[in-house]
Amino acid sequence: MFATLYLPNFYLQAVARHQPELRTQPLALLDDRETKPAIIQLNEVAEKAGVRKGMTPTQGLARCLSLMVKIRARTQEQLLDEIVLHYAFTLAPYVEATSPGVCTIQFTDNRDLVRKVARVIEQLNDCEITAKAGIADKPDTSFMAAYLAQPLLKVNDAKDFLAPLPIETLAIADKIGH
Repeated sequence: MFATLYLPNFYLQAVARHQPELRTQPLALLDDRETKPAIIQLNEVAEKAGVRKGMTPTQGLARCLSLMVKIRARTQEQLLDEIVLHYAFTLAPYVEATSPGVCTIQFTDNRDLVRKVARVIEQLNDCEITAKAGIADKPDTSFMAAYLAQPLLKVNDAKDFLAPLPIETLAIADKIGH
């Protein structure tokens, strides 16, 4: 069995983790290494105000004057990844840092998986990190389950789980981490 820990809006979480006041106001994130500045992630408040990924900061501010525009915090991202890896290794010795904010764990002992993974999600929440998790018999299915989880989803039959999903969901998940 596999579990995937997934941190939605990973880059945004890294920036806002120690600044809780940012979480309640419209927030957008830029990658300072790109030649043309464009919003790469935004919170729900900014999205409700009409801001979208791919917009320039000026376009975002035109839609929402109170938009806070921040630059990725790579040091904080690295620390966040290390924290997630630490907690993942409390579950099993076979852990892969799959992509930023995504960690895949392979289990050899399948007892109490839901309880164990739920405990890790809780511990991450105590660290002010929002995490979701999926459990399944294949790593890709566990990632898809984590992407759709609220906050934990165990898939018993991959075919029954994947069949009703719209193709857009699969494409979005593919862009995120697999």
